[in-house]
Amino acid sequence: MPRAYAVDLRERALRAMASGMPAVEVALVFDVSKPSVFRWRRQQRTCGDVTPGTSPGRPRPIPAKAEDAMRAQIAAHPDATLAEHCAQWANDHGVTVSATTMCRTLARLGLPLKKRP
Repeated sequence: MPRAYAVDLRERALRAMASGMPAVEVALVFDVSKPSVFRWRRQQRTCGDVTPGTSPGRPRPIPAKAEDAMRAQIAAHPDATLAEHCAQWANDHGVTVSATTMCRTLARLGLPLKKRP
Protein backbone atom coordinates (compact mmCIF):
# COMPACT_ATOMS: atom_id res chain seq x y z
CA MET A 1 0.00 0.00 0.00
CA PRO A 2 1.38 3.45 -0.85
CA ARG A 3 2.48 5.70 1.94
CA ALA A 4 0.64 8.90 2.84
CA TYR A 5 1.99 12.24 1.70
CA ALA A 6 4.15 14.04 4.26
CA VAL A 7 2.52 16.59 6.53
CA ASP A 8 5.02 19.20 5.33
CA LEU A 9 3.94 18.74 1.71
CA ARG A 10 0.28 18.97 2.69
CA GLU A 11 0.86 22.17 4.65
CA ARG A 12 2.89 23.79 1.85
CA ALA A 13 0.18 22.93 -0.69
CA LEU A 14 -2.52 24.41 1.54
CA ARG A 15 -0.46 27.57 2.16
CA ALA A 16 -0.08 27.99 -1.60
CA MET A 17 -3.81 27.56 -2.04
CA ALA A 18 -4.51 30.04 0.78
CA SER A 19 -2.26 32.59 -0.91
CA GLY A 20 -4.56 32.54 -3.95
CA MET A 21 -3.08 29.86 -6.18
CA PRO A 22 -5.82 27.84 -7.92
CA ALA A 23 -6.26 24.21 -6.85
CA VAL A 24 -5.38 22.96 -10.33
CA GLU A 25 -2.07 24.80 -10.25
CA VAL A 26 -1.34 23.64 -6.67
CA ALA A 27 -1.89 20.07 -7.81
CA LEU A 28 0.51 20.52 -10.72
CA VAL A 29 3.21 22.31 -8.72
CA PHE A 30 3.21 19.82 -5.84
CA ASP A 31 2.59 16.79 -8.08
CA VAL A 32 -0.54 15.64 -6.24
CA SER A 33 -4.11 15.14 -7.36
CA LYS A 34 -6.67 17.92 -7.20
CA PRO A 35 -9.03 15.83 -5.04
CA SER A 36 -6.19 15.38 -2.52
CA VAL A 37 -5.80 19.14 -2.22
CA PHE A 38 -9.53 19.56 -1.61
CA ARG A 39 -9.54 16.67 0.87
CA TRP A 40 -6.64 18.20 2.82
CA ARG A 41 -8.39 21.56 2.90
CA ARG A 42 -11.58 19.94 4.20
CA GLN A 43 -9.58 18.01 6.81
CA GLN A 44 -7.84 21.19 7.93
CA ARG A 45 -11.17 22.97 8.33
CA THR A 46 -12.85 20.17 10.27
CA CYS A 47 -9.96 18.74 12.32
CA GLY A 48 -7.56 21.65 12.49
CA ASP A 49 -4.60 19.67 11.18
CA VAL A 50 -3.62 17.65 8.13
CA THR A 51 -1.90 14.62 9.65
CA PRO A 52 -2.67 11.41 7.76
CA GLY A 53 -4.96 8.88 9.37
CA THR A 54 -4.26 5.22 9.93
CA SER A 55 -4.58 2.84 7.04
CA PRO A 56 -7.61 0.58 7.12
CA GLY A 57 -7.25 -3.13 7.34
CA ARG A 58 -7.65 -5.98 9.72
CA PRO A 59 -5.12 -6.78 12.43
CA ARG A 60 -2.37 -9.30 11.80
CA PRO A 61 -3.15 -12.89 12.82
CA ILE A 62 0.26 -13.00 14.52
CA PRO A 63 0.48 -9.62 16.26
CA ALA A 64 3.67 -7.72 17.05
CA LYS A 65 3.35 -8.55 20.75
CA ALA A 66 3.68 -12.26 19.87
CA GLU A 67 7.00 -11.86 18.05
CA ASP A 68 9.01 -13.17 20.99
CA ALA A 69 6.86 -16.30 21.08
CA MET A 70 7.42 -16.77 17.34
CA ARG A 71 11.17 -16.38 17.75
CA ALA A 72 11.13 -18.96 20.56
CA GLN A 73 9.12 -21.39 18.43
CA ILE A 74 11.56 -21.07 15.52
CA ALA A 75 14.54 -21.50 17.85
CA ALA A 76 12.97 -24.62 19.39
CA HIS A 77 12.12 -26.21 16.02
CA PRO A 78 14.51 -24.78 13.42
CA ASP A 79 13.99 -27.62 10.92
CA ALA A 80 10.18 -27.58 10.92
CA THR A 81 8.32 -26.76 7.72
CA LEU A 82 5.89 -23.86 7.38
CA ALA A 83 2.96 -26.26 7.78
CA GLU A 84 4.47 -27.68 10.95
CA HIS A 85 5.03 -24.19 12.35
CA CYS A 86 1.40 -23.33 11.54
CA ALA A 87 0.17 -26.42 13.39
CA GLN A 88 2.44 -25.67 16.35
CA TRP A 89 1.20 -22.07 16.48
CA ALA A 90 -2.42 -23.26 16.42
CA ASN A 91 -1.73 -25.71 19.26
CA ASP A 92 0.12 -23.19 21.41
CA HIS A 93 -1.92 -20.04 20.77
CA GLY A 94 -5.30 -21.24 19.51
CA VAL A 95 -5.03 -19.19 16.31
CA THR A 96 -5.03 -20.98 12.97
CA VAL A 97 -2.79 -19.31 10.41
CA SER A 98 -1.96 -20.15 6.82
CA ALA A 99 1.47 -21.03 5.51
CA THR A 100 1.47 -17.69 3.68
CA THR A 101 0.87 -15.80 6.91
CA MET A 102 3.61 -17.77 8.62
CA CYS A 103 6.01 -17.07 5.75
CA ARG A 104 5.26 -13.31 5.86
CA THR A 105 5.74 -13.24 9.62
CA LEU A 106 9.08 -15.00 9.40
CA ALA A 107 10.22 -12.65 6.65
CA ARG A 108 9.12 -9.60 8.66
CA LEU A 109 11.12 -10.87 11.65
CA GLY A 110 14.14 -11.69 9.50
CA LEU A 111 14.02 -15.36 10.42
CA PRO A 112 15.10 -17.64 7.58
CA LEU A 113 13.43 -20.99 7.20
CA LYS A 114 16.51 -22.78 5.91
CA LYS A 115 16.68 -26.52 6.42
CA ARG A 116 19.80 -28.49 7.24
CA PRO A 117 21.18 -30.43 4.27
